Order: sequence, then C-alpha cells, then structure tokens
Amino acid sequence: MVPDDTDDVIAAPAGTPDDASANVAPTVDATADSAPVATPTVRLKKTADDGTNKARSSSHVLARYLLLRLVLIIPTVFILVTVVFFLLRVIGDPITAALGGRLPPDQLEARKQAAGYNDPILVQYGRYIWGILHGNFGTTVDNQKISTILLHYGPATLELVFWALIVAFLIGIPLGRLAARHYNKGADMAIRSFAILFYAAPVFFVALLLRLVFSVWLGWLPVSGRASPSVQTLLENNVQTNTHIYILNAIEYGSWPVIEDVLKHAVLPALALGLLTAGVFIRLIRINLLQTLRADFVTAARARGVAEGKVVSQHAFRNALIPVVTVMGMEIAMMLGGAILTETSFEWQGLGYWIAQYLQRRDFVAVQGIVTFFAIVVACVSFLIDLINALVDPRVRY
Repeated sequence: MVPDDTDDVIAAPAGTPDDASANVAPTVDATADSAPVATPTVRLKKTADDGTNKARSSSHVLARYLLLRLVLIIPTVFILVTVVFFLLRVIGDPITAALGGRLPPDQLEARKQAAGYNDPILVQYGRYIWGILHGNFGTTVDNQKISTILLHYGPATLELVFWALIVAFLIGIPLGRLAARHYNKGADMAIRSFAILFYAAPVFFVALLLRLVFSVWLGWLPVSGRASPSVQTLLENNVQTNTHIYILNAIEYGSWPVIEDVLKHAVLPALALGLLTAGVFIRLIRINLLQTLRADFVTAARARGVAEGKVVSQHAFRNALIPVVTVMGMEIAMMLGGAILTETSFEWQGLGYWIAQYLQRRDFVAVQGIVTFFAIVVACVSFLIDLINALVDPRVRY
C-alpha cells in the first residue's frame, strides 16, 4: 500500500527535506528572526535614558558646586570686614585719630559721644555689621555718607580696571602664545624678560616712567586726570544719564573730540595698571600652552597631518586659556590694590585715589568703608569667575 501524504508527514524524521518540513521550518525561522527586532529600540532607549541621567547628574553637581561657592562668600566677607574693623580700631577711635589736636577736648568728646565711639567695641562692631547689611558703610569725619562716595567714584575705578584688562589681554595673550611657539629661542627669552620686568616693577614707578616719556618728553598724551577740565565739567553736567563712567557719558554726548579726549586720558593709567597683569597672563599662557602642546590629542592631530598653526590655534590654545579664567578673580583683586597707586599717580579720581586722600587725613572710617566695599566686590567677582570656570572646564565641579 502506498502511504498517503499524512503518513509521510508523520513518519518523516526531523530535518527531512520534504515539502511539509520545508513549510514548517521557515515559520520557525521567521519567528526566531523576528524576536531580536525590538532589541535595537530597547538599547537606544536605554542609551537615551543613560544620557539623560548623566546630564541631570552633571547639572546637580554644578548646582551644588555653585551653591557652595555662593555660601562661602558670606564667611569670606565677614572675616575680611571683621579684620579691617578691629585693625583700624587698634589705633583708637576715628574721631581722635582724625581731629585730635585740632579741636578742644570738650568738642572732641562731644563728637565721639555723638558718633557712638564711647560704646563698648563689640557694640560698635555689631552696629557696623548691621549698617553694612542695610547698605550703610558709615560716615566720614566731615559727615559725608560713604555710600555716596562709592556711587560717585566707584565707576571711575571700574572704568580704569576695564581699560587695564583690555591692555592685559591685548598684550599678554598674543605674547604668551608667541613665546610658547618659539620655545627657548630669542623671541621666547625676550618675552619672558619683558613679563618678569613688568610683573616685578612697582606700579607707581611704571606710571612715573610713562608720564615722563609720553607726556613730558614726547607730549603725546595728557599727564593726569580722567579728562580735560572743560570736558569733565561737560560730562558731569550736560548728559542725560550720568553714569560717572566717562567713556559712556562721552558716547552718549556724541562728540568725537570729547570721546578722543577721554580715550587719551585713559591710555597711560591703563598701561601702567595693565602691564602688571599682562606679565601674569604671558607666563600663564606660555606655560599652559607648552604643556598642552605635549598632550596626546595634540600629537594625534599632528600625526593626522594638521598644520602646526592650526594645531596651536584650534586644539591647544583654547585649553591653555582655562587657567587664565581661573586666576582672573585674583587679578581683579590685584588690580583694585594697584588702582590705589595708579589713580594717585595720575590723579584719576576713583576710589583708590580717595583712599589715599582719606589715609592722609586719618579718616579711618572712610578707609574702612571703601576697603569693605572692595572686599565685597572681590568676593562677588570670584564667584562669577568660579561660575565661568565651571562652565568652561567641567573638571572643576568634581
């Protein structure tokens, strides 16, 4: 008897290549092949979730870092204010220091009593801290509010620091880059000598040299002041919005001779203060650029045939700028200290100039208020530098 098709199907061993088994096998294979189809989607979703989690974790780390830096401003300013307050109280009360010998004893005692300097030192300290928290930095011996002095002369110091930073960047960054590219050659040695010279030279000495050469001998630039007397009167009284920043007032006034006069008066003070910081930038850029040029990714770029100029500008230079951002806060503090000598040398009437004037008058309340303001400014600038540094260099957050 010839078996029917059903018997063939039942009797056929596994793997027999007959028609029925051929029809069954593709069904099994198709099912097997269809199972992994969803796997790439799952993996992509998992990768996306991992990336999202990492981004959230990074943002949380950055937020914690910035919050910590912000909180640290409070004890920093508190310690600086405390040190300044008690150091200036060591010499005695400010009224006796400023007016002793020039007023009769009864009037001197009345002034001390009115100002509260007969109270215990801790009471005076608490009163001073409470005043700072409310924006009151005290009153000078001649009854002028220090907050008014800060608003009037603070913009002048801000303008000077701005011009000095421009000079530091324009001189320090290109020369540091040039010194690194010509390592241990004549240009490198000359630039290093230049950086050391201006970093070590006192600001007042550089200021005197600049005045002697460019004002007295050559007669190219004004010897002192923020502007000519007529221009200064015009900028203080004839502009709609007096910012006390002369370059902004001159631009608002809209006269090129006025703008030129303000710029000419700013050149020598900006050079005197900016060359000091330029020396720091030259050394930082040179050292960090040399280290970056020896890094593996730079070697790999050279191996790919990238031109040396492109290697320096696009691969190494940007990484070498990170330390410059890091030290910017310290340089701002150094500039505020150098502004005292610079403004005094050029009679640039900012806060540095008036600190020197109040020291000569022995008005230590005014000195205390301005120094406290400087401390707050430096602390806030340091926080901003930390913020920029954390955004530029993620390693700082950890």
